[in-house]
Amino acid sequence: MPQEIFDDSEYQRRIDRTKERLREEELDALVVADPANMNYLTGYDGWSFYVHQAVVVTPDRDEPVWVGRQMDANGARATTFLGEDSIRAYSDDHVHSPYDLHPMDYLAGVLEELGVDDGRIGLEMDAYYFTAKSYTRLRENLPEATFEDHTLLVNWVRVKKSDRELEYMEQAARISENAMRAGLDAIGEGVPEYEAAEAIYSALIDGTDEYGGDYPSIVPLMPSGDHTGTPHLTWTDRPFEDGDPVIIELSGCRHRYHSPLARTTFVGDPPGEIQETADIVVEGLEAALDAAEPGVTAEEVERAWRETIAKYDVEKEDRIGYSMGLGYPPDWGEHTASLRPGDETVLEENMTFHMIPGLWFDDFGVELSETFKVTSSGAETLAEFPRELFTA
Repeated sequence: MPQEIFDDSEYQRRIDRTKERLREEELDALVVADPANMNYLTGYDGWSFYVHQAVVVTPDRDEPVWVGRQMDANGARATTFLGEDSIRAYSDDHVHSPYDLHPMDYLAGVLEELGVDDGRIGLEMDAYYFTAKSYTRLRENLPEATFEDHTLLVNWVRVKKSDRELEYMEQAARISENAMRAGLDAIGEGVPEYEAAEAIYSALIDGTDEYGGDYPSIVPLMPSGDHTGTPHLTWTDRPFEDGDPVIIELSGCRHRYHSPLARTTFVGDPPGEIQETADIVVEGLEAALDAAEPGVTAEEVERAWRETIAKYDVEKEDRIGYSMGLGYPPDWGEHTASLRPGDETVLEENMTFHMIPGLWFDDFGVELSETFKVTSSGAETLAEFPRELFTA
């Protein structure tokens, strides 16, 4: 039996909202290839996204149809609420096939069976796991169909969280706190970077006394020394040295829901420039959090940050946050609203964002981040962790 992560009524609400969007766009079907969107609509949860899989939603069919590899069909039975008629599996000779078979050939047959082979079909064209060959094979198999890019259709349905989703994100925040403490405690002069990464990973999986953790969509990011000016590096076997700034960005994960958290520490006594930068980041972060409430736009939240750091003659061109929550590798972002100039998305209650207004320079960088939810009274951060520059 599927694990009771969400009840059937919650999945039904998600499907109904997605179908409503299909009708608005006059689509006969939507092929969902993003693993997070597949999970959102059906509950499917398996490390099978390295082969082609999909969920097909049509306006008139009660349940979506899961399409995947034959050996993963039992995974669909184990993790989704779908009935047997909604689980379709292709044979293994479609995988890395020497016979010029492709999973999209099988999917095309499913679309034909559903009566949409000459209809308007939405595709997630920019999803990580939907390839150029997937698109060309669908076109070859269904020449009468009209294919359209609707990459973010389900993503925008996901942007407001239910109470149960928020509960899992809050649980993920508890895991993030434990993992951040473990990482900060492990860092010290002479300690290899991988030992700190090991401590973080152990805490991410250990979770709390009440529940364990899942694997996060992004590995712990941990640039150190001169490389802290580059935010997306991981760890090496280099020992930490006195005078090293170290950035830790991580996220606990609970039932695929995340709550990212970033902090910066310094091995030894931090120079004034780094301490001052950390103070600016904290001040700007708190100003942006104060600005976030229902009815304001994403760009207005970013403006509060930008105007704060401008007092110190500091500029930052990158966005300072993005909507997030449910995710699979390679990231936990929803790819919808961003806290940046020009984004006029209006914040609503139960939206969730990772606000990460880091400052990166040629020779060092400083990150402090918070995951927050939008409430009726403003932004509420999910983690409770000191906002300061740490030292090791």
